[in-house]
Amino acid sequence: MIVEYIRYRIAEPQRAAFEAAYLRAAGPLGAAEQCVDYELARCTEDPSAYVLRIRWTSAEDHLGGFRKGELFAAFFAEIKPYVESIEEMRHYEVTAVEGKGGSTPTLYEWAGGAAAFDRLFTRFYERVPEDEILAPVFAGMDPQHARHVAAWLGEVFGGPARYSTELGGHRHMASRHLGRGVTEQQRSRWVALLLDTADEVGLPADPEFRGVLAYYLEWGTRMALIYSGPNPPPLPETPMPRWDWGITPPYRG
Repeated sequence: MIVEYIRYRIAEPQRAAFEAAYLRAAGPLGAAEQCVDYELARCTEDPSAYVLRIRWTSAEDHLGGFRKGELFAAFFAEIKPYVESIEEMRHYEVTAVEGKGGSTPTLYEWAGGAAAFDRLFTRFYERVPEDEILAPVFAGMDPQHARHVAAWLGEVFGGPARYSTELGGHRHMASRHLGRGVTEQQRSRWVALLLDTADEVGLPADPEFRGVLAYYLEWGTRMALIYSGPNPPPLPETPMPRWDWGITPPYRG
């Protein structure tokens, strides 16, 4: 991941046209597979100063992919009149210093913290032995399994790094599915029963939280299905997935 910053100095008579040009240029920019996201900001203290921030998958993808691709011509045609107004155009690497402020709670906090995830998975795994589809999958289950899965989802949703520091992280979770031969019926039943249990134990029912929860469960169980199959990929070396409000990539960094 690389971040490009382009700083403009735009005089007052041109500002409306400049912003309109970037609204049009956003079409081809947003369609580029090399572009992660973008944002044009205007300075409040000095309205002639603008900063365009674009996150690219890599500097090489930007310079050798987007700029040499068919979408660049349409993008550049819109912003070409303002190239001479550029004061800076550089790529920056993201450092380890990042985070969120306290204005928006994490999914973990919104759900109710550790107690909510423990309650969810304790009740869920109480129901599993009574379910004819899931019972065979969890026969002989470790007594600590519910606690471990609660730690996993809690960390994924922004809580303490318990699973990665105490239980082996992403690689370990994937390894627990190797050779288990989970079926699509079992996968989809796991999701349905967990969502039903979320209602039973009183997890937040707002559509924003439940939308992210359902989205994660679909992603996570489909990854489990792949690792449990006859030809699993290599175990992941990636960090723990991290999910947030809205649609975001499952990994940071």
